[in-house]
Parts: sequence; structure tokens; C-alpha cells
Amino acid sequence: MLEIFIIAFCLYFIFNTYTSFMQIGYIKDAKILKPIILDSSKYLEAADYAIEKEKLAIGSSFYDFILFILWIGFGLSYLDSLVQIDSFWIKAVVFVDLFIIINWFLTLPFELYSTFKLNKKYGFSNMTPALFIKDTIKTGVLFLVFGSVVIAAISFIISTFSTWWIWGFVFIFAVIILINMLYPVIRDKMFDKFEKLKDKELEAKIENLLDEVGFKSSGVFSVDASKRDNRLNAYFGGLGATKRVVLFDTLVEKLSHNELLAVLGHELGHFKNGDILKNIGIMGVVMFVFFDIFGNLPDELFLGLSVKNEPYAIIAVFMIFSPILSFFLMPLISMISRHNEYAADEFGSNLSTKEDLVSALLKLANENKSFPLSHPMYIFFYYSHPPLVERFKELGYDVHSMNFETILKTNLNAE
Repeated sequence: MLEIFIIAFCLYFIFNTYTSFMQIGYIKDAKILKPIILDSSKYLEAADYAIEKEKLAIGSSFYDFILFILWIGFGLSYLDSLVQIDSFWIKAVVFVDLFIIINWFLTLPFELYSTFKLNKKYGFSNMTPALFIKDTIKTGVLFLVFGSVVIAAISFIISTFSTWWIWGFVFIFAVIILINMLYPVIRDKMFDKFEKLKDKELEAKIENLLDEVGFKSSGVFSVDASKRDNRLNAYFGGLGATKRVVLFDTLVEKLSHNELLAVLGHELGHFKNGDILKNIGIMGVVMFVFFDIFGNLPDELFLGLSVKNEPYAIIAVFMIFSPILSFFLMPLISMISRHNEYAADEFGSNLSTKEDLVSALLKLANENKSFPLSHPMYIFFYYSHPPLVERFKELGYDVHSMNFETILKTNLNAE
């Protein structure tokens, strides 16, 4: 059984690395073509950024493969020998916490390089060492407190029920729903500064838009995302009574009212089309499959890893091998997501205008330096959103014949 998982991980590593190499080659060829969607300077800069990100991803994949070999070769058994605790749930908490902390520490160089080197080079990251340390401490405290409680609860379920994987799925699925409900509140209290929109005219327009589609929220907020990153974004956070509209301060600064409403109209399209519930359902099905597989692993697998078939080892094995299943399920999930994005674009453009949505997407692409072209295989595996070229085509725009710089300038003059 262990051999099957090793072969699966090797295939995952090969496919993952191969798609990155294909993407780099594709972008290098596309880089010399006539710029589309982005202006000339940002087209080249976005290409360079995309290539550097993929190179970093390849390095990270090789590194993860080495860590995988080390963990299954002797890491798990060595950690098991260090954590000699009789209580099954305390051992699980200590073992899994140490496993996660060691992994985080070993992969920290990649995070530091991405944040303080790569993203600063291309004008994205505003992160300071002090803020990074502050965020890390807060995240660590949340993990040690709430993560440990979840680990202890799962350990209890594994040790108590013969069909623990069913009850484990129910518990974890409920935890994920709870986290989604509390996410905006946690971000507000511990990480970001949420404020009511200072632009009351914009706030009124957004409230009218929400009322038009029947979206009930606890308010419209601006968040100081620029203290960490210059990219533009917006999201609907929370579930039930905690639902709120969150706009990055960078988005409010860069987009006109009409463009903002077009972006929110797209997001409301997901709400109106039931995509949020569909995504929760898909996530539930995927999780159930995961728990079914990892809840019925034979003792031979754990014997091969030199650990016991007990809660601490089951959780660690789940964390090591679940990325494999996620990767090979990704194309199906991404395909469904891309379909939903087209429908949301149509809904958003009907709420506002196609011109406003296209202009907003242009600004987002230019400010976020999103290279508009990708290898088909890369799109197949990784793109949860359709390429902008295809989105514009569905909206009735041919990127090869339209002058997008003119559209942007026209929109700017109209503000």
C-alpha cells in the first residue's frame, strides 16, 4: 500500500513540475508577441513575474518532494520515538503540532523569499519584518489554541467510533463552515482594520445593488490591505449573520464607482446562481472521499512507515498524502469553477454594463500584473477562473482587435 502512495506522489510531483516548465516556455514565447489586455510595459513585467513565480514553484516542488521522502523514510518514526505520551489524544496533539511546526519552519525560506524578494521586486508586497513577525505570532497562537482543540476532537472520534471517518468528516465539515462564518470577525479583530466606507455615495450605490438582488449583509467595509500588498481585490466574507462586503482599500482607490459595482455585480452573480452552496457541496463531497480513503487504510501502510495505526499517525498521513488527491481532482473542480465564472460575468454585466465590467477587469489585470496568456495544460489544472481572453470573448470583445488602452483612457476621462 505504501508503494502505491509513493508512486502517486511521484506522479503528482512529475505532473506538477512538468506543467510549470510548460508554462514557463509558453510565456517566454508569448512575451515577444504583440501585447494584449495589458499595456506594453506591464505586459513584459507581468510575463517576467509569472516566469519567476513558476521557477519558485518548481524549486518548492523539488523541496517538498525531498521533505516527503524524509518524512516517510524516517521522519514520522523518529518523531514518534520522541513523543512518548500514553494519552492518545495528548500524543496526537503534540505529535501533529510538532509535525506542522517543523514543516512550517522548513518551508519558511520560500515564504520569506516570495514575500520580501519576489513580490517586493514587482511592487506588490508592503510587508515589513515587524508586521510579518506580528502576523506569524497571531497565526501561531490561533493554530496552537483552536488547531489543537480540533486535533484532540478528531483523535477522540478516531478512538471511539469504528466508522470514525464518517463522524470525522461531519465534524471537520462543521468546523470549516464555522471558520467561514467567523473568518471576517477573526480578520477584523486580529489582523486587519475594517472600516465602514467613507465614500457614502459609493456605500449607498452598493446597498442599492445588494437590495436589488436580495443579498442581506451586515455591512459594506473597506479593509487596509495595502499595508501588506498592493494588489486589488474584493470579497463577500462570512455566512449567515456574519456576511459582509469587503473591499480592499487599493480597489476603492483604483476603480471608479461603476467599475466597483460591476465587480460586485459579478460576485453577486455567484450568490444569485447558488455557486456558494454548490462550492460547499463540492467541498463536502471531496472531503467525504478523502475521509473514506484515509479512514480505511490498512495496517501495512503504517507498518511501512514504522508508526502505529493510531490517531496521531492517521492525521499525519492524511496531511502528507491529501495534496495528491487534491491535485488530481483539481481539473474537475476548476472546470466547474470556470463555468460558474462565465455565468457570473453575464449576471454582473447585466446588472451594470459590459463596458464597466471589461474596464474593471482591465484595471485589475494591469494593477495585479496578471499575464493574460497561459499554456492550455496549465489552465486545465490550475485556472479556477477562465483566462481573460476567453472572458472578454464571451462578453463580445476580441482582444486582438480592440484597443484596450483606449477603453481604459475613455473610462478614466468619464469619471
